[in-house]
Amino acid sequence: MPNTHTELATFAGGCFWCMQPFFDHTKGVIKTTVGYTGGHTANPTYEEVSNGDTGHAEAIQIEFDPSVVTYAKLLDIYWHNIDPTQMNGQFVDEGTQYRTVIFYHSDEQKKIAEESKAALGASGRFHAPIVTAIQPATTFYPAENYHQKYYQKSSFQYNMYHDNSGREEYLENTWGTH
Repeated sequence: MPNTHTELATFAGGCFWCMQPFFDHTKGVIKTTVGYTGGHTANPTYEEVSNGDTGHAEAIQIEFDPSVVTYAKLLDIYWHNIDPTQMNGQFVDEGTQYRTVIFYHSDEQKKIAEESKAALGASGRFHAPIVTAIQPATTFYPAENYHQKYYQKSSFQYNMYHDNSGREEYLENTWGTH
């Protein structure tokens, strides 16, 4: 009988449109949903979150099969697709709604995230402190439907944003061929 046990991982890494493609293409990921978490407003809208008034961050929630892909592997993918040294923003997007946060769903995830962050900080790869927060998961509010799989639904607009965000250049300079 196949393993039907799944877990959740939730990461904030700037623009949630840019977070979805690489997790969608990871073996063992069952489903990804972009949305808002970590704030104080119930059922926030994109406009409210974009204004920075709700305290939420744009985030991605990943349902995954831990027998196929580990939480540590998902963290590795996450680190390789953000700038963990940028405070309250990512690339061209600035504001607390674009901050980087690992929202853990268990004590085990918290432990793995803390160890991963410490190893990244000790790696010597970055010349500034790792500022990505590690916090307990709170209510996750899925974003409006038009944001889900935006890279597929509105590929031209997505590519225009993505190609001009500075993300790819940073990742190439930091990690090499991306």
